[in-house]
Amino acid sequence: MTDNIEPDFQVVHETGIQTRFLPGSSIEVIGDFTPRKPPAHVLFDFDGTLSVIRAGWPDIMVPMMVAFLQDTGTDESSDVLQQVCSRFVMELNGKQTIYQMIRLAEEITLRGGTALDPVSYKNEYHNRLMGHIESRREGLRSGNVQPSDWLVPGSVALLNQLQDRGVSMYLASGTDEQYVREEVQLLQLDRYFGRHVYGAQDDYKSFSKAQVIERILSENQVDGASLLGFGDGYVEIQNVRGVGGTAIAVASDEANLDGRPDPWKRERLIGAGAHAVVPDYAEATRLIDWLWNS
Repeated sequence: MTDNIEPDFQVVHETGIQTRFLPGSSIEVIGDFTPRKPPAHVLFDFDGTLSVIRAGWPDIMVPMMVAFLQDTGTDESSDVLQQVCSRFVMELNGKQTIYQMIRLAEEITLRGGTALDPVSYKNEYHNRLMGHIESRREGLRSGNVQPSDWLVPGSVALLNQLQDRGVSMYLASGTDEQYVREEVQLLQLDRYFGRHVYGAQDDYKSFSKAQVIERILSENQVDGASLLGFGDGYVEIQNVRGVGGTAIAVASDEANLDGRPDPWKRERLIGAGAHAVVPDYAEATRLIDWLWNS
């Protein structure tokens, strides 16, 4: 059984690796990679990969952390603490949220404070975030807002084409499972994933994306070459690549969604070992044809 403690970031592709774009497209292929065989199983991350309901989440998480660090009595300025928190929050992005809160507790202890259980910080963050995004969720519930308004562009077209190809689709998120399931329904994506929606648990060691991948491969008695993964965090990129699957990095700019990749995500995900990078799914047909060697 795979260890469910999620791995730290590891560099697979060094800075400066050669890339190329599929002619006339924004699909950036890393190194000399060429798809080997059509995938039979496809794994998606959720936030930033399909959903942008939670866009802007660092603007909620980081100030909360700064406030907790200031409560320790540290003489560091708010600007310094902002830099400290922003750095580790983004470095840990892709892991379950609890890992960022574990790091917060460590930083509080380092400054002589008395840290709470990291789950307490996670719950406080979720309460603040839910207050920030509730109007988005309510707009979807009421029908005043269309799901496409809170999806990475081209998501539905991509999912439809994958469904037409007969593949099985799965979703694994570092966000708590109860919220993921709610938002999957609000975005009307449940018809693609059915019961195959997995998310973080309070007992964080009982869940990992690697565990989901292991289950997909073992239950279907296939090897990793049958797996295709999409994600905007390094964890799923490393996990999919690690079993021999094809890892597509989604370097989505969640604030603008203007067809250009987020530079930080792009560099980070290439480093993690992505086989190709896309800013969104506007060129879903081209991407699918390439992956299937059509």
